[in-house]
Amino acid sequence: MTRYGAGAPGPVSRTHWDVRRLNEPNALWGSNGVAFGPDGRLYTAQFLAGKISAVDPSTGEVETVVPMDGPVQSPDDLAFGADGSMYITDLVPGRVWRRGPRGDYTLVSDQVQVPNGITCVGDRLFVNEMKMDGRLLELFPGSGDEPRTLAGGLALGNAMQLGPDGRLYYPHMVTGQVWCVPLDGGEPEPVAENVHEPVAVRFDRGGVMLVLSRGRAGLVTRIDLHGTGSRSVIASGLAGLDNAAFDDANRMFVSSFASGGITELHPDGRTRDIVPRGLGGPYGVTVDPGGTVYAADHYRVAGPAPAPAGGTDAVTTHVLRPFAHGISARDGLLHITSQYGEISTYDPESGSTRVRATGLRRPTGIAARPDGGLIVAETGAGRVLALAEDDTVTTLAAGLRRPVDVALDAEGRCYVSDEQDGAVLRIEDGRAVTVADGLDAPQGLAVLGDEVFVVETGSRKLRAVSLTTGRHRTDAEDLPVGLPPDTAPRTRPALFTHGMPGVPDPFAGLTAAPDGSLLLSANGEGTVLRLVPRRSAGTPGTDPADRAPGEAPSPDGRAG
Repeated sequence: MTRYGAGAPGPVSRTHWDVRRLNEPNALWGSNGVAFGPDGRLYTAQFLAGKISAVDPSTGEVETVVPMDGPVQSPDDLAFGADGSMYITDLVPGRVWRRGPRGDYTLVSDQVQVPNGITCVGDRLFVNEMKMDGRLLELFPGSGDEPRTLAGGLALGNAMQLGPDGRLYYPHMVTGQVWCVPLDGGEPEPVAENVHEPVAVRFDRGGVMLVLSRGRAGLVTRIDLHGTGSRSVIASGLAGLDNAAFDDANRMFVSSFASGGITELHPDGRTRDIVPRGLGGPYGVTVDPGGTVYAADHYRVAGPAPAPAGGTDAVTTHVLRPFAHGISARDGLLHITSQYGEISTYDPESGSTRVRATGLRRPTGIAARPDGGLIVAETGAGRVLALAEDDTVTTLAAGLRRPVDVALDAEGRCYVSDEQDGAVLRIEDGRAVTVADGLDAPQGLAVLGDEVFVVETGSRKLRAVSLTTGRHRTDAEDLPVGLPPDTAPRTRPALFTHGMPGVPDPFAGLTAAPDGSLLLSANGEGTVLRLVPRRSAGTPGTDPADRAPGEAPSPDGRAG
């Protein structure tokens, strides 16, 4: 499977490297709201991609219904009206859309802040807000009437549904509660306390309430509302559950904002893949000296892993870490940038996290120095920062257009890719000196020996640049990075809407492994690629066809 659909590139062509995937491609950029449509397919909102797909639950076939370059920017949940219309919450810009049965779009409302949970009751439409002191509203499509507030004080609302008693049930994600409210007026009231990280309230065909947890264990709590109030909990092992839908046979299908996919979840906790899960990005990628690969995957730190028997995703969730974007491993620690503006250090052994800096503007690439310091590309501010071991922040360079990734050579010199300027730069005494220019949206960056490797996301190429001669070489083409072919770049949405993070910027990370291979975030298909030099066919930098006349072979700088 591929997220690109028909005509997908690659995985890689014209390469000096042997290339293999460390995990299987992921057809979905995360899976958020799900609902069965009139045609019996399961419609799935992909917040990270800005698209909606329809999944055939019998075959797993995925078809794009709402494209990523359409009017909807960040679909988070969806519901179907009585006439077959699809209603969509567009979280980042704060809009609610109607997609008619013929595919036409109408803006229902732009008066809802951080709209998330949505449900239809006959011809009536209800939406809630995913923010503190949020509202639960009834909207009136096409009437021009103002929204009606049913409840306030929501502590981050999310997926909700009408219960068998005619009341609307919804979670408070922050307080661990489930509440309900009558549709036609009345006081909201809590119906369940101390529910683990509730993200969605659902009722099966028999009227039994199930509450999904967004945590790592994938808990689902079954609550007897009208009998003894007893509870039972199953651990699905599906990290980052988001939503669920039941078919006519009362089979439960769940989604995951963290890993995508669609999974049938049985009452006893057994699972069956419909669309396999995987990486939502990935974004930054790194590897520790022991060879463990880690990826910053927006909602978590994850990594490729052997697929267990039984058909689950070949990805390990090491920790749920919201908005992780760049990552660098050194001395047993993981250093992580967050598009929320934070730099942190995570200790995988103890599970502890140390916040190193806050308030930055879209930090992306990060590199760890031997002295315990960090180098960070502050993309939104056009700066490259140094973060000392004592967390003191200094500016190494400013006035850059769009710095994305950073890398260090053996002498500790800093290199940065500037996506907007189309260049790789070296920072020298506060100045940015051009190493290579004329590149097409360069992002991921790594140094091996006297060569710097850069991912051109616009042309989908891996480019090698000699740090001695400045000579360019194309090492691979048709990389599965960036937007699908023939898809127009979206206007970058605001990072925050009413205090909530927006859609992350694409980032195809690159890193050099201790054995001399390269690891690439193939964010177009949801994999990590490992590129190993083809020594027998001409190691990069030693093939005479790749060198300038008279240029001596460059040292490969590789171990193993």
